[in-house]
Amino acid sequence: MDSVTILGQVEAGGIEVPYFLPSVPAGFPSPAQDHLEQRISLDELFGLHRPQIYLARVAGESLQGLGILDGDLVLIDKAAKAKRGDVVIACVNGEPLLKILGGDQHQVILLSANPHYPPRYVLEAEEFQVWGVYVGLCRQGRHCG
Repeated sequence: MDSVTILGQVEAGGIEVPYFLPSVPAGFPSPAQDHLEQRISLDELFGLHRPQIYLARVAGESLQGLGILDGDLVLIDKAAKAKRGDVVIACVNGEPLLKILGGDQHQVILLSANPHYPPRYVLEAEEFQVWGVYVGLCRQGRHCG
């Protein structure tokens, strides 16, 4: 079964990076877009300055249909109230899982976004908690080193 490793709270760095407007083309570059529009703080953009934000590393492919892949880092807000349909870190019997929260007031179901992974029904006798709601994704585009 897929799992998630909690890495811990994100420390704000206060570093600003260049931001180009209106967008960066994925095809041929436009000479009109060669100028810097502003600088932005990734801390502000992703809310990293907030103490309730932490990182977790994804292990497995159950959420690949949502674009969340094995090895990705996900940003989790432990203060957000989870709703049905949210991607959450759910802890079942001490095991943290990154899944889609489903079901109703009588039955909790943890869903995948991959047809090869069946729903995980949380049984009445099992210990269940939601540790936080997925709010962002960090993916390394090229392995350096």
